[in-house]
Amino acid sequence: MIDVGLGHYLTLGAIIFTIGIVGIFLNRKNIIVILMSIELILLSVNINLVAFSIFLNDLTGQIFTLFILTVAAAEAAIGLAIIVVYYRNSSTIRVEEINSLKG
Repeated sequence: MIDVGLGHYLTLGAIIFTIGIVGIFLNRKNIIVILMSIELILLSVNINLVAFSIFLNDLTGQIFTLFILTVAAAEAAIGLAIIVVYYRNSSTIRVEEINSLKG
């Protein structure tokens, strides 16, 4: 039987964080992929917080994880609402054209 330790969780968090960063830098044209990459980054932080919380026998990391999940859900809902309204007004969600919201 394989013993899953702290290192395994930290490795998983690092892999998911790297996927999120790569998703942001490689795909700068689609705003929905950028939002999903930000969600992956927040998920990797949550994995690390819960792993350290269990390792140290302290509930603080799990409480912070609940707050991060709440903020991530609000960010996703508000971000998608803004994207839908912008798409209705301009018929595109290309990142290069979103700077027309300035001014």
